[in-house]
Amino acid sequence: MGTLWTPWRLAYIMGDKGGVECVFCTAGAAQDDESVLVVHRGRRAFVVLNRYPYNNGHVMVAPTAHCGELGALDAETRAEIMDLAAVSEGVLKQAYRPEGLNLGINLGRAAGAGIVGHLHFHVVPRWNGDTNYMSVINDVRVVPERLEDSYRRLRPLFAAL
Repeated sequence: MGTLWTPWRLAYIMGDKGGVECVFCTAGAAQDDESVLVVHRGRRAFVVLNRYPYNNGHVMVAPTAHCGELGALDAETRAEIMDLAAVSEGVLKQAYRPEGLNLGINLGRAAGAGIVGHLHFHVVPRWNGDTNYMSVINDVRVVPERLEDSYRRLRPLFAAL
């Protein structure tokens, strides 16, 4: 069996979470968007790069308020989340020219939510044949663009809106 070394993850695993468990609350409250990979902020929600992406440009749209249920959000926040998902679709099409996109929300651990208490939409660019042998054979993702480069690619496109 081979070994895939991922030393960049140790900083997150071992890092001081400062008593804050929710990555979305941390990102929502941050003053330095680049350090938390927030590419766009709205009034009630924001768009952030996924630190463990399925593909290049994988973003998430989350409400600023800590809430785990779509129905518990006020109508304005729900509307802004959908608007930001649509904006993300356009930005990702411009930046990466994907052949398709996955948009999804997982509510509850049984549905696949990794962060149960803070709902978020995933917006993932897809290309025909983007499942490669590493994923199929080794259960490993190959993402050819660094997160910092994805941030620099997407931030100006969101800012231009």
